[in-house]
Amino acid sequence: MDKQKLIRIFDKQATLYENKKDGPAQKRWRQQLLSHAKGQVLELAVGAGANFPFYPPKVKITATDFSEAMLDKAKKAARLHRIDGHFICSDIENMNFPDHSFDTIVSTLSFCSYDNPLLVLNKINRWCKPGGTLLFMEHGISSNVAVSAVQKTLNPLLYRFYGCHHTRNIMKLVRESGIAIDKTESYWFNMVHLIWAKPKL
Repeated sequence: MDKQKLIRIFDKQATLYENKKDGPAQKRWRQQLLSHAKGQVLELAVGAGANFPFYPPKVKITATDFSEAMLDKAKKAARLHRIDGHFICSDIENMNFPDHSFDTIVSTLSFCSYDNPLLVLNKINRWCKPGGTLLFMEHGISSNVAVSAVQKTLNPLLYRFYGCHHTRNIMKLVRESGIAIDKTESYWFNMVHLIWAKPKL
C-alpha cells in the first residue's frame, strides 16, 4: 500500500484509538511489559498513547508515529498521565537515531503495519544501548490451523481498511533479527506475543 494512503487510514482512526478501552488482558500485558522500561525510552508507533498509564515514574519517552492525528492524541494522553515526552512525526522506516541512544525501546502492536519489519528490528538493535531492554507486544499469525486459515482469508480486507497485517510470524521475525530474547509469553492461540529482549551483541 502507498505510505501516504496508510497514513491517512491511521489519521482517520485516531479518535477511535483514543476512545478504545483495553480489556483486562491487554491492560495486564501492558503493565507486565512496561514495568521493565527505564531511562531514555523510544516508543515506536505510539498511536494515541495507550501505554502511557503503565510506564514507571521518571522515564523520559521519545514517542514516534507517522500519523500527526495520532500524535495529537498521544500528546493529550501524555499531559493526562504526566509523561515526560518528546514527540516526532515521522515514518520509523525512514528515521535514524545515533547508535546506542536509548535504554529501552518499546513496540506494542506496531509490527503489523511496517513495509519492512526486519529493517525496523535491525534499526532497533542499533539504537538500543548495549545491555538495554527491548519490549514488544505484537500480534500475528496463529499456530492454530483453523484460526490461521481465517486470518489468511481476511488479511487482504483487514489491511486495506485498517492498515494492519494479521499473518506475520512475529517470533520468526524477531529471531531472524538476531535480537537476544530473554523471555516470551504467548496468548490467544499464539496470536499475541509478549517479548522481553536485549539487542544483539
